[in-house]
Amino acid sequence: MFDLMIRGGRVIDPETAFDAIADVAVKDGTIVAIGALPEPAGRTVDADGLVVTAGFVDLHGHGQSIPADRMQAFDGVTTSLELEIGVLPVARWYEEQANAGRVLNYGASAGWVFGRIAAMTSQQTQPTIEGMGLAMRDRRWVTDAADPAETAEIVERVRTGLEQGALGIGFPNAYAPGTGIKELSELCSLAAGFGTPTFTHIAFMSNVDPLSSIEGYTRLIGLAGSTGAHMHICHFNSTSLLDVERAAELVRNAQAQGLKVTVEAYPYGTGSTVISADFFSDPAFPTRFGTDYGAIEVVASRHRFRDRDELLRAQQENAGALVLIHFLDVAANDRHRNLLDVSVMFPGGIIASDAMPWTLPNGSTYIGDAWPLPEDAVSHPRSSGTFTKFLKEWVRERQAISLLEGLAKCSLLPARLLEGCTPAMRRKGRLQIGCDADIVAFDFAALTDRADFTRMNAPSEGVRHLLVGGEAVIADGDLVRNARPGRPIRRPTP
Repeated sequence: MFDLMIRGGRVIDPETAFDAIADVAVKDGTIVAIGALPEPAGRTVDADGLVVTAGFVDLHGHGQSIPADRMQAFDGVTTSLELEIGVLPVARWYEEQANAGRVLNYGASAGWVFGRIAAMTSQQTQPTIEGMGLAMRDRRWVTDAADPAETAEIVERVRTGLEQGALGIGFPNAYAPGTGIKELSELCSLAAGFGTPTFTHIAFMSNVDPLSSIEGYTRLIGLAGSTGAHMHICHFNSTSLLDVERAAELVRNAQAQGLKVTVEAYPYGTGSTVISADFFSDPAFPTRFGTDYGAIEVVASRHRFRDRDELLRAQQENAGALVLIHFLDVAANDRHRNLLDVSVMFPGGIIASDAMPWTLPNGSTYIGDAWPLPEDAVSHPRSSGTFTKFLKEWVRERQAISLLEGLAKCSLLPARLLEGCTPAMRRKGRLQIGCDADIVAFDFAALTDRADFTRMNAPSEGVRHLLVGGEAVIADGDLVRNARPGRPIRRPTP
């Protein structure tokens, strides 16, 4: 007897292009049969009228907590990975996640910035985006090139993280723009030696030279060519700003030459980060970003800044605070909407959320068990609706891409990016016999994101069932409160 039977859904596998009405049988957390299956099962799910496909793999989630997992589950995500910033020490982080229990599958890269903080300052910091922000109180790791001894220590800390099973190296270079190219090249060679990708926030974010986004992309492509590293570009949309067309041309040329350069994007014209990011305090910020300080909005208070002096005071008061940065007006500006399309629709590009932690009015991160989330818990709407927004707008409403291709961007392509170094990913992102039963069943006609910048914590609608390792996280549209089926995704260690 099968453990579970999902009956009569429109089963779509993005790798084989299978697309038919079928049953899916699950046993011991694995898909064991697909087709017209008369055999009995311990539990049956009626999927009539639903799309049944592989759960989405998010390469870029900063939440990494039960509240964040639950919100992403309603967005169709079954695996949420912290790869851009990463963590250190890696082994300790995986142990902490296992002890806490997770709703979704989880994993992380080796966090280069935390190696830098440890080697160049005396600070103790948590391996989170907020922890990185707080560590900017001692800015030497942000602004200075490491000396040879410090470089050796940074490389060794990252190497240890890879040896402990990290999924690659996280390179948020824009948060440490003073880093020397010698250090970066050594770390890229380290990644190439381990056969792992790097997950890179390009060094510079600006519409103008010098230190423009285009210079950042040129540097990244040069590192791919000179070291052989796989350079994966995080949030292609927000780092390119108004120059995404030229950036896309450079990436296409690099790929045509056989360089390992890949991209991801989220379907919003607003970004989010820590208030202490170096590019905000640049006196030339309005010129470089093409906007004024009013485009920067504190997540917890919804306050927008009047000028640079007010921003600098806020950086001193709470360096770890999360902010929104409204860099494109996609609702009112057709040109901006077209620029967003360039990144979201990039051929072979991946959809990834850059989901942020959930923040309370006092600025603390919410990690409690309440469901629905507290009314005053806020984040970027991408933490709630990235994948459903993409499938609703680009696939169903605009028909800019087929459903099969859209699903591949959400599941198969991120799994393929990692499977060369992480064999467990060969069983993710596909709906095939022998693959893990990480499955989402959704009503395509009803699928919609509900979170916006006035109500950020509204879960998406349309996901009727979500399984992680064969265990229900969402059943008949409702959260299973006690579900903790998430398992670690980790590279094999010696």
